[in-house]
Amino acid sequence: MSARQRIEEQPAYVLHSTSWRETSLIVEVFTRAHGRLPLVAKGARRPASPLRGLLMAFQPLSIGWSGRGEVKTLMDAQWRGGQPLLGGAALLSAYYLNELLLRLLPREDAHPRLFDAYAETLRQLAGPASIPPLLRGFELQLLGELGYAPSFDVLADGGQSVQEDGRYLFIIERGLVEATAGLEEAPVLPGHALLAMARGDFSAVETQQVARPLMRRLLQHYLGAQGLESRRIFMELQEL
Repeated sequence: MSARQRIEEQPAYVLHSTSWRETSLIVEVFTRAHGRLPLVAKGARRPASPLRGLLMAFQPLSIGWSGRGEVKTLMDAQWRGGQPLLGGAALLSAYYLNELLLRLLPREDAHPRLFDAYAETLRQLAGPASIPPLLRGFELQLLGELGYAPSFDVLADGGQSVQEDGRYLFIIERGLVEATAGLEEAPVLPGHALLAMARGDFSAVETQQVARPLMRRLLQHYLGAQGLESRRIFMELQEL
């Protein structure tokens, strides 16, 4: 039998919570040192609970937990402050980030750099920054942390460098190849946009237009057949 684990004062964010029994919650959290894990927040829905109203998504917390099984018990949570409430497109975008983490990040697999990138992306979503570059940058970092990010500055066959004025195709599970006759399965990608993506620079509108469908193809490949609920909601709101 594994030893009972007691962890204290860990930076964390709530990714998702669901009701459990009459007064409690099952909370999926993303922690800096322990990755993603589920916790039982006992009595969190009681009116007098110190956890009531505290376990909100997108707010920085310091938490502690205890237990030996897969689902441990939340023992303490404190708000660390400094994150304004999100609204509108920024709020939908933050839910999208959470859904990506829930679907792609293995449990109890620490990714401190990704945690820091998530916190910084939330901070910038609360400000005047353009949203698409923030999302593309986070998507790329997530894929990189999981070992799935392709090279956007080197070709798959032979390792030649991507050229600014070149034209390329991206083939899933193969990578970048030069755009030649007979390869019609993917959109043609301009070299200068790919090199900007390799630098993590999504500021140019053309780079964003290239990056969005490309990143969507990559993410969908690893997500599988089930689509993202946040993306469906966002598209429905756009139609309205």
